[in-house]
Amino acid sequence: MTEFVAFLLPALPLLALLLTLLLGHYPGCEAIVRLSERIAASARPAFAARRRPPPRSFAARGGLLLALSLSGRAPPSAA
Repeated sequence: MTEFVAFLLPALPLLALLLTLLLGHYPGCEAIVRLSERIAASARPAFAARRRPPPRSFAARGGLLLALSLSGRAPPSAA
């Protein structure tokens, strides 16, 4: 019996969350909406207008850098 309780005790929060989701209530949904509204209200358009665009860089980065490093020369032409 104690093994069953030891197993069930950590699983209770997961079961409670699953039950609320099955009943159609999404915990934290109102908090996410309030937070997004607060972030949208605090965004100032004047700040966005003052920002300079980042400098253009034509150096290979990320996946392109990996692709260029792994690529060899082109295959010989069929002619």
